[in-house]
Amino acid sequence: MSDPRSPLPIGINSLQTIIDNGMAYVDKTAFAWELARLPGRYFLSRPRRFGKSLFVDTLKELFEGNEALFRGLSVHDRWEWSRRFPVIKLDFASGVLDSREALDRRIYSLLQENAERLGIDDAPEQDIAGAFGKLIRQAHEQSGQQVAILVDEYDKPILDNIDHLEPAAAVREGLKNLYSTMKAQDAHIHQDFPRETSPFRAGRDSGRRGSPPGGDCLSAAFLGNITTVSYSRPTAG
Repeated sequence: MSDPRSPLPIGINSLQTIIDNGMAYVDKTAFAWELARLPGRYFLSRPRRFGKSLFVDTLKELFEGNEALFRGLSVHDRWEWSRRFPVIKLDFASGVLDSREALDRRIYSLLQENAERLGIDDAPEQDIAGAFGKLIRQAHEQSGQQVAILVDEYDKPILDNIDHLEPAAAVREGLKNLYSTMKAQDAHIHQDFPRETSPFRAGRDSGRRGSPPGGDCLSAAFLGNITTVSYSRPTAG
């Protein structure tokens, strides 16, 4: 726990910004350790403003081996700092994606940004699934370590269109096209973490919140067995 007199990191989702500026930080790295030390798929779901994006950023810094940020924190003496994982981070938080075409452009842009950050030759592919799969394989081959995939606000493009069913359905199919690639690349992936968006905007049925792209339950239509947790829509009444 930080000094209680430290400034609060209100609205800040970067662990490095918090640590470098001496801001208050509740040490949750013990939870990061429990999740990150073994391969698997984890779906992070917590209420709005519970620090999901900060936790995803903490995982990114941990996988990339940025040891200086974790000095004095719970995970520091347990993590193998000589081992660094390539991280692919897909963040759908910014902007509004109101069509499948806009979504596809954003995905290509995110894949290109990750390729550049990882120092990978970004030879164009004809389709998103092919480009994503190639990026995962190349990141593994180049580093010799399996890839950690972090997805922040994985379902926001659907929520951007929740009042318009046809665009929402088209965007859902686009996300399925992207996320289903991960299952086919299991041998190259250490972990993947999709992180949901905040609850529905005011005026929407909050009971519908939490259903991933493709239907009522996560395991049936989203990513296969991405998690042991299943989210089903409640019945009326």
